[in-house]
Amino acid sequence: MGILIAMEGLDGSGKNTQSEKLERYLKNKKIDVMRVSFPDYESRSSTLVKMYLDGELGASPDDTNAYAASAFFACDRYISYVTGWKKFLDREDTVVIANRYTTANAYHQLSKLPREEWDSFLEWLWDFEFKKLSLPTPDRVVLFSVLPEVSQRNIEKRCAEEHIKKDIHEADAAYLKKCYEAAYFAAKKLSWETVECTKDGAMLPADEIFETVLDITSLR
Repeated sequence: MGILIAMEGLDGSGKNTQSEKLERYLKNKKIDVMRVSFPDYESRSSTLVKMYLDGELGASPDDTNAYAASAFFACDRYISYVTGWKKFLDREDTVVIANRYTTANAYHQLSKLPREEWDSFLEWLWDFEFKKLSLPTPDRVVLFSVLPEVSQRNIEKRCAEEHIKKDIHEADAAYLKKCYEAAYFAAKKLSWETVECTKDGAMLPADEIFETVLDITSLR
């Protein structure tokens, strides 16, 4: 079986850029690599996710409880895995890079709950996705840590450049701040690798961040 690496972080944290850089790096080393991204907006499997993020189920992330929202994202991943990349990961000496994974639910949805329920939610999530749905557990999780105010600036810039509307996560600064706190909790509890991506209120250069990624993933 191959290696599954999950790249995580708030919206605007640069995880897509880092996922692409890692994919190019591994391909240059002649390693069989596949990059997947969640939600899988190109598939019908993301229909419920789209309804949720577009605000059809409520204008606030809190209008959809943590367990329901987690199920939407989990089903999208399950269908992507079974129909798209399971056979690839089953092979030896392959690498799958996931731009978001189950680990994204671990902080996006965790943040909706009282602190005293965080441990039990993570236990439920791991049982649901990795045991009940039999999704593969990531071998490594990299969390790109970006201050909420910096990620907000990055989101504003991307939406302006691409002429796109913010989803209900991106539009809720208070929610993203709670996700930032939840991500640190999950990273510590679940032994994720954390990459600090900001300094003095600004993003570090992408190449500098990538050097850290290579170091902590042992893929250099």
